[in-house]
Amino acid sequence: MSSVIETQEHRDLRTAVAALGRKYGREYLARVAREGGHPDELWADAAKLGYLGVNLPEEYGGGGGGIAELSIVLEELGAAGCPLLMMVVSPAICGTVISRFGTEAQKRAWLPGLADGTRTMAFGITEPDAGSNSHRITTTARRDGDTWVLTGRKVFISGVDIADATLIVGRTEDARSGRLKPCLFIVPRDTPGFSRSLIEMELQAAEKQWELTLDDVRLPADALVGDEDAGLLQLFAGLNPERVMTAAFAIGMGRYALAKAVDYAKTRQVWKEPIGAHQAVAHPLAASHIELELARLMMQKAAALYDAGDDMGAGEAANMAKYAAAEACVRAVDQSVHTLGGNGLTREYGLASLITASRVARIAPVSREMILNFVSHQTLGLPKSY
Repeated sequence: MSSVIETQEHRDLRTAVAALGRKYGREYLARVAREGGHPDELWADAAKLGYLGVNLPEEYGGGGGGIAELSIVLEELGAAGCPLLMMVVSPAICGTVISRFGTEAQKRAWLPGLADGTRTMAFGITEPDAGSNSHRITTTARRDGDTWVLTGRKVFISGVDIADATLIVGRTEDARSGRLKPCLFIVPRDTPGFSRSLIEMELQAAEKQWELTLDDVRLPADALVGDEDAGLLQLFAGLNPERVMTAAFAIGMGRYALAKAVDYAKTRQVWKEPIGAHQAVAHPLAASHIELELARLMMQKAAALYDAGDDMGAGEAANMAKYAAAEACVRAVDQSVHTLGGNGLTREYGLASLITASRVARIAPVSREMILNFVSHQTLGLPKSY
């Protein structure tokens, strides 16, 4: 890849993270998930090497980079078969929001721990009845003296059981208009009234999914992140990195699956030649490689725009990157399983579980249909349908 696209520093980062990924690999992550554990050793090693906090400010223990660097870390770990899903929410969403909008006290309290891996934070926006419509979020926050009281429910919240706190998206009433507006609150895991229940998933992953209940959760005034009147701006400051990181997650997974299939196609011999000599096998794999590379280009564009402070431009590019990466990932995994035939469904080769995992990128954090809604309305200027 030319230096026009990535700097030497970025290429060095890729090489270093890939080496860490090879040390652990797919079997490590699969074993951790089967045993109901968490990838603590990999998380700690990634933190020790400075990879988890690479996007956070240097004055708070981070690497001083941006989402471009963090997305490289997640992509390369994914390509090695051991992506860390909590990277999407803890340093990318929560770390970004706090570093951009948090008070000095919040930054000092959270950013060093998020950077060195000793603290993690989950992110709670999705609700049972709201789906993709953030305007229907019913988790409300009301002032009570010098405290806040939160009430509501959240679903499909990753890693709440291991996170020290969850960044909760609630809504407060605007005193002037009476309308509800989004606000972000840091809710420590053991806060009274803050409970969780496991959502049983078919997905084989170390990070579990939870439903959260906030039953008159009382928080101090300093639990509010940022300005009460800048909720949407703060929210999208976290959602754009989330889309970029989901793209990185998908591209890494697609690369991992494709590498397995290519290796198999080079060595598997049924007649005179390896099966990769046949265009019916080779061409779909080549097409998958092209699609993954194109998705990565859009991801790099989105990250560059975001890191340059262009939130509007980054929003469009991040949605497109997430869409392209998810589609490329699903097709790469499907084609890889197909290339291996029956072996593609065995535990030995470790591709079958990716069939379920690859669909996550199509569904979360926003569905491909909502991205198409966004692009048709925002980019093409077509009438709004939602």
